[in-house]
Amino acid sequence: MEVESVMVTGANRGIGLELVKQLVQLPKPPKYVFATFRDDSTIQDLKNIKDSSKESQVILVKMDITKIEDIQNARKIIEDSVGEKGLNLLINNAGAVKWQGFPDITEDNMLFHFSTNTIGPLMIVKEMLPLLQKSAANKTDGLSVSRSAILNISSTAGSMATLSPASPLGTEYLKIMGYRVSKAALNMTMKVVALTMTQESGILLVNMCPGWVKTDMGTDRAMLEVWDSVSDIIKTLPTLNESHHGTFLDRHGKTIPY
Repeated sequence: MEVESVMVTGANRGIGLELVKQLVQLPKPPKYVFATFRDDSTIQDLKNIKDSSKESQVILVKMDITKIEDIQNARKIIEDSVGEKGLNLLINNAGAVKWQGFPDITEDNMLFHFSTNTIGPLMIVKEMLPLLQKSAANKTDGLSVSRSAILNISSTAGSMATLSPASPLGTEYLKIMGYRVSKAALNMTMKVVALTMTQESGILLVNMCPGWVKTDMGTDRAMLEVWDSVSDIIKTLPTLNESHHGTFLDRHGKTIPY
């Protein structure tokens, strides 16, 4: 996979941190990796990657995805580095989960998940769109990650078609109601964005489930190590093209029903 610049949100831990780590270790790594975080006390691992990276310039960007002014400041930082080349790849990874199910679910819980998992990623896409358009304008050969792309990290937990008592996560995981609903909303939100932003825009948009991963969010009960999940994602990204625009995929590129 050859990309000039990548933005990874929620890069201080879990899948986001591993994405940054594996991106800078590519045979031809990105020139710039913009890694966002929310809390200064959580970035030592990112700093270690930044200090050890020889070919990629890892730029740490403090950004709360629920705050518009933070997103705007992040765009300015990225724009100052990439200039007219624009932003190659946006990976909307940041997300959150709080356990609460029906009938205990509260308005605050639902709003928390919508703000973080649905509205935040949308506002980031909106703000970074001019930079993605600049990158897309530099090439004319169809849709690809190497031209200009948006990858939204979603979850099969947001798939209504696959939700049943017999699903792998079982009825216990109905207790992440706010998370499930917000991911379903993310899938629809980005489907609308993809259909509005037609293939002529030159920007590929894909939603992807990384699998059930052993992270703080996924818990130790998860089935996948974070290295394996991210390795599969990075292997799949270069295979994506026009046929994948607006789709919801697993980490291997297989379509997931909404």
